[in-house]
Amino acid sequence: MGQLLAGVVAVVTGAAGGIGAAIGRALTAEGAAVAAVDRDRSGLAAVTGWYGATPYPVDVVDPDAVDDAIERIEAGLGPVGVLVNAAGVLVPGAATAISDRDWHDTFAVNATGVFHMCRAVVARMRPRRHGAVVTVASNAAGVPRTGMAAYAASKAAAVAYTMCLGLEVARDGIRCNVISPGSTDTQMLHQLWTDGTGPRETVDGRPDQFRTGIPLGRIGTPDDVAEAVVFLASARARQITLQNLYVDGGAALRM
Repeated sequence: MGQLLAGVVAVVTGAAGGIGAAIGRALTAEGAAVAAVDRDRSGLAAVTGWYGATPYPVDVVDPDAVDDAIERIEAGLGPVGVLVNAAGVLVPGAATAISDRDWHDTFAVNATGVFHMCRAVVARMRPRRHGAVVTVASNAAGVPRTGMAAYAASKAAAVAYTMCLGLEVARDGIRCNVISPGSTDTQMLHQLWTDGTGPRETVDGRPDQFRTGIPLGRIGTPDDVAEAVVFLASARARQITLQNLYVDGGAALRM
């Protein structure tokens, strides 16, 4: 079988580590020319050297920098056919104790950054009448979580924006979907663990935090999420748009 994304130019945000880096590597393995976007210059240089993408140090919070980066990407690599919004931040905190700064910064990356990237990329996709957008959200956007109100709310905003965008551009041949990971083995998850019981409690659940655990009995990996992104970005998903695929081992208990 051939590569699923041979000749496609793909932009991946949050590509300097975690899920974003795994997505960049997976897309590259399927033949895509990957433009790796992140504000972490040193981390970006390290991982793009690892999987062969082209680094573009950009902060998705800055709309002018985003527009400039997309111009440079299309000039250097070609027309963008796939956008993956994987940049994200998590600042834990009780719903009534979140600072204004933490709320603002969380939304700036997780929601407004998605808007900036989609606006810049989709405007260029529309005349070509082809493209795929995948936003990496979280199952926390659909399931209340204690101590994660800002994160959950910002991810819910990203989901809603991606779905509304997808409805508007479907007639232009552009598909927009969402991936909602659950607990995934990244630094973002590790920061929530206060002691050695963290991994086990993540799988088993925490009744005091209203967490049901993970029915499949394992914490996800970045590669689990990346494989789902590859599918939705490829022609194999050509009839799929406006969908939210939960990659969480059943933790959200969705029907």
